[in-house]
Amino acid sequence: MVHADAILALGVLFGVGLLADFIGHRTRVPRVTLLLCCGLIAGSSGLLPRSLEGLTETITVTALTFVAFLLGGSLQRSRLSAHGLEILLISISVVLATLVVVSTGLTLAGVGWPLALVLAGIATATDPAATLDVIRQSGVQNSFTRVLEGIVAIDDAWGLLAFSLCLSAATQLAGVGSVVHVSAFQDIAGAVLLGAAVGTPAAFLSGRIRGGEPLLTEALCIVFLTAGLATWLQVSFLIAGMVAGTIIVNFATHHRRAFHEIEHIHWPFMMLFFLLAGASLDLSAVIEIGALGIAFIALRIASRIVGGWIGGQLAGTDRAVRPLFGPALLPQAGVAVGMALLASQVLPQWQDQIMVVTLGATVAFEIMGPLCTMWSVRKSVPAEKRLTSGAD
Repeated sequence: MVHADAILALGVLFGVGLLADFIGHRTRVPRVTLLLCCGLIAGSSGLLPRSLEGLTETITVTALTFVAFLLGGSLQRSRLSAHGLEILLISISVVLATLVVVSTGLTLAGVGWPLALVLAGIATATDPAATLDVIRQSGVQNSFTRVLEGIVAIDDAWGLLAFSLCLSAATQLAGVGSVVHVSAFQDIAGAVLLGAAVGTPAAFLSGRIRGGEPLLTEALCIVFLTAGLATWLQVSFLIAGMVAGTIIVNFATHHRRAFHEIEHIHWPFMMLFFLLAGASLDLSAVIEIGALGIAFIALRIASRIVGGWIGGQLAGTDRAVRPLFGPALLPQAGVAVGMALLASQVLPQWQDQIMVVTLGATVAFEIMGPLCTMWSVRKSVPAEKRLTSGAD
């Protein structure tokens, strides 16, 4: 059966996406924020047909797998040799600071340790799609954005590990047996193996039909195979795509531009993803967030700033850009909601608090996070210019 309303809705959504892209390129407003707000309006007003709901999850998985490949493609040997230690130290520092600051702050505010640990684990999740799109929209390519791309590429892996350990500790403190941490490790290990299984042959086989770069059909084949197999095997498609992308960019030596076709085709999927993500946001969650949610948001902001600065100091990053990593890493999206759903199943006695705080914070960070990322990226330009002129 042909759903005319769904086809019309897709046409309208692409039109809205073009408008947001047009406005975003002529203002300092991230197009991610514009798309999310448009989707939020469409969703709350009931303008989107119900027939689109069945496509939402498929579009989400596909779009984020595209992002994962591009993030993996940013982890080239040359970049890792230049910024690898910086990426590693800052990413770990941000995750550890988030765990310590959020859990300790919530505990001092009167929240029990089990709930505080779970929320701290959820706070480590980021939104690589929004962060990467803001970087690409800004057109800024400097050492700050290269390090930032590397951080968001591996951030969710650290976040999944941290969350699994926090949830395991919380269940023990609450007197509930759990093997959640085992499944989380299996998820990550399985995703790494899948990414290697797809990326290794793709690195040597793709780009052979037309020498130099893979065809559009080849790029789509690789992305959809990775997304589909990851979904079927129930492992992280983000990590699988990132591993496959890293292998391809480092071992496909016959490619001139290994990710040219993915860069060319991924934006229409991202338009739909952000619009549908905005439509799924619930403003009532922000209204219901309460004092616990406000404390969570404030503590997460503080922890990202502190963690980014400490990591930058440990890595020897220039003092002028150290304060910029924290604000740039504020976006948070679907991974956090997935963590909250899992935690609610394991600890049903805190289900209401976990879901309300996570959903409310996600709405807040989805809207203001890309704005902070754009501010940080643009701020890094004069900062690095001053450093360069000072060195000269």
